Amino acid sequence: MPTLGFSSLGASVAAAAAGAPLLLAAGANGWTSYHVRDGDTLWDIAAAHRTSVSTLVRANHLRGGGHLIQSGTTLRVPARAKHRPAARTTTYTVRRGDTVGAIALRLGVPISHIMATNHLDHRGRIYAGQHLRVPAQPAKAQAKAARAAASGVRTRSYTVRAGDTVSDIAVRLHSSTAGIIKANHLHRTGRIVVGQRLRAPVRAASAANSFAGRTYPHAVVEAARHNRSRLASRSVPSRDATRRLIVQTAHRYGVDPALALAVAYQESGFNQRQVSVANAIGIMQVIPSSGRWASDLVGRRLDLLDARDNVTAGVVILKALTRSAKTRSHAIAGYYQGLASVQRNGMFVDTKAYVRSVQALVHRFD
Repeated sequence: MPTLGFSSLGASVAAAAAGAPLLLAAGANGWTSYHVRDGDTLWDIAAAHRTSVSTLVRANHLRGGGHLIQSGTTLRVPARAKHRPAARTTTYTVRRGDTVGAIALRLGVPISHIMATNHLDHRGRIYAGQHLRVPAQPAKAQAKAARAAASGVRTRSYTVRAGDTVSDIAVRLHSSTAGIIKANHLHRTGRIVVGQRLRAPVRAASAANSFAGRTYPHAVVEAARHNRSRLASRSVPSRDATRRLIVQTAHRYGVDPALALAVAYQESGFNQRQVSVANAIGIMQVIPSSGRWASDLVGRRLDLLDARDNVTAGVVILKALTRSAKTRSHAIAGYYQGLASVQRNGMFVDTKAYVRSVQALVHRFD
């Protein structure tokens, strides 16, 4: 944690002593007042004003982390920009297994935006068939990607190397020269330069084998299907019980409970029956190889199909990542992309969106 210099600390203390609010992260539009109503929570207010709970706690000198706020209280909140044209929205129909975090990551928009636009409660509870208002442009891009996936066509990313030609790349990626030229708006000569990032449309062997632009071997997909079937017949804990289990396990292993809760909610929405096409299993979405690593860390075999062991695996992996990574952001990215890959390649675009989503959830669970 960075330490404040003497002058900064002195200024903060002086401001507090004078009764001046600590105007933190107010943005370009300054601050305004908000009158707390019956049923309000600090999370709801923060989401509606596009700020964090911790900012409101500090700006209003709230005790106990702001868990108890009284109706009629006046709070200082960030003011919204005036005369800003409303962003175009469209309707998204919630599907079985969706979470607000997963939808936000898929569309590349902040969780707080979806929460505030749809007046969701602080838990972000949604249900299959529910209609949500979401930004139109990201939804349009997602729908286009979904149509491509349904047709068995997906896009692979490729960085041009010395000696490459478009036709060579097309052969290597099982694409077509014309498809690459069209997808990247290249001149008809197909001129490319070293270091250029290209998108190559390719036909997947099976759309069911793909997720987030990656295709998985048949054996992995079959193992995922088998685990999904096994979990369907098992008793699993409720979401509230799962949340308590995560907090207890995080305390046991010295991990920030808010971080563990945020990752679990982002990964599965606290759903032990969730199994991805990549065979990421359960609440913490742990793949078998990572489960074996976690087993070595705790000194016993962990059964990822068991909720307690699944949470233990995810938590000890988070502990190892936070110890090895330079920053918390890198640790979160490592959970999604793999820390070695983050250190070698930096964060991928989808990884950056994942990190933003988890960090927003940390504030929610803090």
